Amino acid sequence: MPSHIQKLISEGEHQQLDFKFGITDSKKIARSLAAFANTDGGRLLLGVKDNGSIAGVRSDEEFYMVEAGASLFCKPEVYFELKEWTENGRTVLEIIIPKSLDGPHAAPDKEGVYRVFVRVGDQNYPANGVLRKVWKKQNDPKGVYIEYTQIERTLLAYLEIHEKITLSAFKKLSGYSYQRCEHLLADFIVLNIIKMNYSGTGVYYTLNPEFSSNLNRQWK
Repeated sequence: MPSHIQKLISEGEHQQLDFKFGITDSKKIARSLAAFANTDGGRLLLGVKDNGSIAGVRSDEEFYMVEAGASLFCKPEVYFELKEWTENGRTVLEIIIPKSLDGPHAAPDKEGVYRVFVRVGDQNYPANGVLRKVWKKQNDPKGVYIEYTQIERTLLAYLEIHEKITLSAFKKLSGYSYQRCEHLLADFIVLNIIKMNYSGTGVYYTLNPEFSSNLNRQWK
């Protein structure tokens, strides 16, 4: 019967699971810890290669790097639970990071600038202005109200035809400032009308699949 660790490895890396062969940089691991905490929580399997093979933890120093990443390089600190497992005579550390209620958490990027990271699929991405506004609006007891003017109609009609739009393209379409565009996109995301999507080339926005082509008539 597969062990707990074998079952996790069989899932492959995804939004709530990451494999780490080894850790040599506390700042780098801090980005993963912050991303998990800011998104849906998750697990790091330390001592497991990207292909799922078990190499084992090479030294106790790696745990202390995780600890330093969470306490020294995540702002605010990210809390985690540690479990130690033995597979074929090799030690695997399971680092469990719950979804945080104290965030968003920031960590240093490659240049040392503190940024908020999120976990999307099996990658960590810096949160943009739209997502930061989404978080703020979700915690606002007043809720979100959208005045359904021509530009809102234009945006939804554009998405029905072209399927996706970037922040820069929306700015050009609307003539609004970047900040105003961010606020409007955030409102639509909070209302579950628009989705934020990440790719290797950047962030783009699409209609939620549940909304049909007669969306405009629903808003009259």
